[in-house]
Amino acid sequence: MSEAPIPVCDYEGSDYQERFWDRGDRAYEDGAEAAAVRRLLPAKGEFLLELGAGAGRNTARYAGYTRVALLDYSLSQLRQARSRLGPDDRYEYIVGDIYYLPFKRGAFDAATMIRTFHHMADPQAALVSVRRVLASGASFILEYANKRNLKAILRWLGRRQSWNPFDLESVEFVELNFNFHPGSVRTWLRRAGFAVERQLAVSHFRLPLVKSLIPSRALVAADSALQPTGRWIQLSPSVFVLAQAKGP
Repeated sequence: MSEAPIPVCDYEGSDYQERFWDRGDRAYEDGAEAAAVRRLLPAKGEFLLELGAGAGRNTARYAGYTRVALLDYSLSQLRQARSRLGPDDRYEYIVGDIYYLPFKRGAFDAATMIRTFHHMADPQAALVSVRRVLASGASFILEYANKRNLKAILRWLGRRQSWNPFDLESVEFVELNFNFHPGSVRTWLRRAGFAVERQLAVSHFRLPLVKSLIPSRALVAADSALQPTGRWIQLSPSVFVLAQAKGP
């Protein structure tokens, strides 16, 4: 009897890019994530894989790479990305499933997965699949939704939420939307064949009131200054990890 397929979050036909990023109040989050990518990703390389590329919000940030493969489960999202990025032979657009990546072993010298890992129903399997297509020594930038963030801790202490942010188990707050414990993510990365090199705490000020009172440029600067604290403790809602693919 064959195993049931791993469920996948499909953005086909979604206006997520326009609604959430273009028209939404997300300039601060976008700027904070851009700062994290600049800190962690090697400036130059040959072939980068962007996992969960969506409409290409981050793609232009990989300008130092000779080729970039944008992979997404949704064809309509990739069509939006092509429209946004324009004609450029550096970009390749691939519809695919992260659990079953359609690339040969060791094809890429870098990869990113931003605002995507929180949809992984089987995070360990996803990371194993990513490791297979990365060359030994490749850089992997992983962003994930942090279960053990300060807001969740305070809500739990105040008995306003039932789940414990310090438990290692994942929390599915909406169908196929998960928050993960930092310790669990580090364990999954090691088991998949990665060595964790750096961690950044990102999006400290993701509160509507704060964003309405303080200009996004100032918030990005403050967030950027705080990001290195992720080396010691991760209390922000988003965490960025730089991991290296171990050989062979």
